[in-house]
Amino acid sequence: MRTAKFSIGQVVTHRIFPFRGVIFDVDPVFDNTEEWWLSIPEDVRPVKDQPYYHLLAENDETEYMAYVSEQNLLPDISGAPVRHPQVREFFDRYDQKLGTYRLKATKPH
Repeated sequence: MRTAKFSIGQVVTHRIFPFRGVIFDVDPVFDNTEEWWLSIPEDVRPVKDQPYYHLLAENDETEYMAYVSEQNLLPDISGAPVRHPQVREFFDRYDQKLGTYRLKATKPH
């Protein structure tokens, strides 16, 4: 099993498609449905044995959640925060210099 290249809170961009987002969870290997995986065109279908990232994603038109293989992500170098409305549910601060968000501290019960 490989170590994840990207971390929770990091802003990334897709290598092929025009969207970016902030990582809010990481799976060490593919953990979605076979149907989802097979829906990806075979010529660009990523391998399952690599980290997969859950993103609060955005493109020019909308915000959504995305599930992306490590091979298809690059660090985002824009320095711009992510406008996804759920960012505040997971993170409490954006560091423009680092291009990362800080996870909210969990409160004890």
